[in-house]
Amino acid sequence: MAVTVAYIHTSHVLIPIFNEISRREMPSAEQFHMVDESLIKNTIRDRRLTPTTTRRVIGMVQLAREGGADAVVVTCSSIGPAAAMASRLFEFPVVRVDDAMAEEAVRAGRRIGVAATLRTTLEPTLALLKEKAEATHRDVELVESLCEGAFEAVVAGDRVRHDLMLCESLRKLMAEVDVVVLAQASMAGVVDAMPDKPPAPPILTSPERAVRRARQLLFPTSADVE
Repeated sequence: MAVTVAYIHTSHVLIPIFNEISRREMPSAEQFHMVDESLIKNTIRDRRLTPTTTRRVIGMVQLAREGGADAVVVTCSSIGPAAAMASRLFEFPVVRVDDAMAEEAVRAGRRIGVAATLRTTLEPTLALLKEKAEATHRDVELVESLCEGAFEAVVAGDRVRHDLMLCESLRKLMAEVDVVVLAQASMAGVVDAMPDKPPAPPILTSPERAVRRARQLLFPTSADVE
């Protein structure tokens, strides 16, 4: 029987991104996608991840399991803490989208630039990086960069405007840090949109790292995914 991965999104724009990565990284695995835009809309409205939204995310993870998922990837960083809670509650793999990226970031440098287009994503990402740094006894300095308006542009379908706004913001941030993390999966494509991106510092994105984390949990050896 084929292994199945479920992806829980808060925006439809992420489906093609994770669909392509999942097919490339886990060609033998089946996949399905669940989208609930109200999760991010309510989080933005409330300016935080509420207990109600957390319960709803956990409920969606359970529904994904009942739908046949062997592992679940929660692709929205704003609801990342709910994904982390779900991973502790369930006995099957539940992957927080930015977990692997955060682990790599604290190993990559002391000054970490954190780029986001939503305040509700910036704050949990900062908290996650601090948690990873403390767990590995690393001294890090976090430099925030919030590009307001870019998220609304990409949700409205204006990827060009989103990328232009974010590129300008990233260039300023890159001059100040050792490594940059893009807090949202929706930001990942901007790296390819930077024609004059300098060779350093590295820019870390979450989608591929999250899918690879799911692959590691589902397929302990590379031969299993061929």
